[in-house]
Amino acid sequence: MPNNLPPLAVTGATGALGGMVARLLGDAGIPVRLLARHTARIPQQPDTPTFAVSYADREHAERALRGTQTLFMVSAAENPYRAQDQRTFVDAAVDAGVEHIVYTSFMGAAENDVFTLGRDHWDTEQYIKERGLAYTFLRDAFYQDILPSFVGRDGVISGPAADGRFAPVARTDVARAAARILADPVPHAHRTYTLTGPQSLSMAEVAEILSRVTGERITYYAESLDEAVESRLAAGATQWQAVAWATSYAAIATGEMDRVSDDVAELTGVAPESFEDYLRSEGKSSP
Repeated sequence: MPNNLPPLAVTGATGALGGMVARLLGDAGIPVRLLARHTARIPQQPDTPTFAVSYADREHAERALRGTQTLFMVSAAENPYRAQDQRTFVDAAVDAGVEHIVYTSFMGAAENDVFTLGRDHWDTEQYIKERGLAYTFLRDAFYQDILPSFVGRDGVISGPAADGRFAPVARTDVARAAARILADPVPHAHRTYTLTGPQSLSMAEVAEILSRVTGERITYYAESLDEAVESRLAAGATQWQAVAWATSYAAIATGEMDRVSDDVAELTGVAPESFEDYLRSEGKSSP
């Protein structure tokens, strides 16, 4: 493999976040190599090398990462083996001589996080530290763009969030923050950032905003945790999927997500986008 490849690598290049970061870096004239499970789906960028990589395949990942100094590691898709697969990928990064990993984690990640998938993020954070790498952790709040998908066919958002609050963030704001860090990573080494939107909202308020913007009647129904798990199992989810989904709401109910951070503005110089502004801008750009 040639040794003149870019020293910056971005994973998840076919995904929403990784793709945004790759485009921002390309627009800024920063050389980058792009990694994804399927290279045919990576958007073409001039003079940009691409590699097909699975987090679970240490040998191929190590080859793709040789010569990389800084790695933007987008967390893998949710699955029962994510924590182990991500450890394998971190091992590959160490084998390849990577010096610094910028990892997309989740707000409130902890060993005993109420949100079960938050425990995966905590495990990956700890493993990156254990392997002796410089790190930057981006602990993102829930993405604004997923919230409309929470609305059922009956116009109801159902989940055990009670009256808890959270500050959803625009994925574009996370991408801009990540691109700024990757352009000059050294000052951000051994830092953890919490990336949120500008407003803390309850699920009932999310429903109100969706109603106002779409013109449709959308409401929120506060399920119990057991009720939420059972409803997802009945809809065909596996046990781990149902529990993960339900506990994502339960983490809101506990209050652990009720925080508005200034980190997006401090990293990018621009205030983060509100949920309502995001919805309206998406509506304008839709055909």
